[in-house]
Amino acid sequence: MTAVHVPGTPLIEAHELVSTSPATGVEAGRLPVATDADVRQAVERARAAGEWWAGLGFAGRRQRLLRWRALLAQRVEQLAELMHVEGGKPVPDGIVETASAIEHIDWAARNARRVLGSRRVRSRLILAEFSAHLEYQPHGVVGVIGPWNYPVLTPIGSVAYALAAGNAVVLKPSEYTPVVGQWMVDTFAEVVPEQPVFTAVHGLGDVGAALCRSGVDKVAFTGSTATARKVMAACAETLTPVLIEGGGKDAMIVDSDANLDAAAEACVWGAMTNAGQTCIGIERVYAVDPVFDAFVDKVVTRAGRLTVGPDGADIGPITMPGQIDVIRRHIEAAVSSGGRAVLGGPDAVQPPYVHPTVLVDVPEESAAVREETFGPTVTISRVRDADEAVARANALSYGLGGSAFGRRRAVTIARRMRSGMTSVNSTLTFAGMSTLPFGGVGDSGFGRIHGEDGLREFGRAKAITRRRARSLLPSMTFERTPGDVARLIKAIKVMYGR
Repeated sequence: MTAVHVPGTPLIEAHELVSTSPATGVEAGRLPVATDADVRQAVERARAAGEWWAGLGFAGRRQRLLRWRALLAQRVEQLAELMHVEGGKPVPDGIVETASAIEHIDWAARNARRVLGSRRVRSRLILAEFSAHLEYQPHGVVGVIGPWNYPVLTPIGSVAYALAAGNAVVLKPSEYTPVVGQWMVDTFAEVVPEQPVFTAVHGLGDVGAALCRSGVDKVAFTGSTATARKVMAACAETLTPVLIEGGGKDAMIVDSDANLDAAAEACVWGAMTNAGQTCIGIERVYAVDPVFDAFVDKVVTRAGRLTVGPDGADIGPITMPGQIDVIRRHIEAAVSSGGRAVLGGPDAVQPPYVHPTVLVDVPEESAAVREETFGPTVTISRVRDADEAVARANALSYGLGGSAFGRRRAVTIARRMRSGMTSVNSTLTFAGMSTLPFGGVGDSGFGRIHGEDGLREFGRAKAITRRRARSLLPSMTFERTPGDVARLIKAIKVMYGR
């Protein structure tokens, strides 16, 4: 019996990866599946191209990256429509995502020289006869394994910064959104036609594994924590350094003096945008007792107004069909363990869509609270005070982002939350802030993209010392005398002995 193809599920047909819309089943495109040999060859070509790219210097790379930025800006509607067709993302959300990606390209191109370029570092008195210099050299070839939920912004967070640092890049887009990934590669080739500096390889998970083992000089991965462990294991075979962004179960804390209208609006956006398929999405809320009921009412009112459907709706389909089972399991587990659905519930799961669902009174040990749901659902829990909220927010092994709402204590609460990033009186805003690093702790990964830390992530620190005078305290030589050693001892005691 022939298996029925579920729309949106990747299909391999005649050595091609076929991508279809999860909402309509319409074919978005098909691309050749890369073999292990194809991946190795792509990396070899990228290595030669990378030498040329690095040789352009910061100014040459900046010029070309800004041309690419301009091209994406001119075609923003085209890219947003492609994201809608292939992944189901509403077009306005695709435009917002592309705008953020363009901002990151712009910032990386303009700031790479300042952050990574050669500069003099102050010497210390003990080695005053030497000058010290620091620069960041490109790794060579960076492999980027991208996700499907934000197929433009998330890969760009690695791609643009790696390119600005002087690396060539081989992208393995998610098998759920390969056409979007290839579109980015093709537009880059329009402005940099000379060499294959930025290329893509396509296929399922085995192609990602092949990229890890292909001889790339670094791998940047975004995806689930479980897959992140596999990526690390593959890279460990060759001691290839990795940057990992794993899953998240981000929390929002609503304090007693919070602006509840603003908090509810931000909560609904943080939890429901992109159908909840956001690694930094708000999946848990802890609201202090005095404001809990009013806050829940405001969230339910706003979330209840959201529309769901294939075109022109606030919420589109679940991009990865298999995720629907996870969402259904979490909602059912929450309700069966004593939780209440004050909006939506088990009946909200109507494949390929999930309607907004707000859950309260859900036990902390429930899967809906402890595991990544990745759907338009949120749990809201009543807590005594901000201290209890912080303790519950920090109780999980994840630590990607988070949010704190309030006036007097909000910044203090944000600092106490165990996460790589926290927004105060907003949600998700740190993702679009090109000047700030983006990344998590614990099961959410390590390493950073974006900002100065993101640029340094894709460069190797190179330290250089240069003699500029005769040593007054010769020590690192076999020509030293007992008198030299005695003077060194005296200097150490004078400089550091008090």
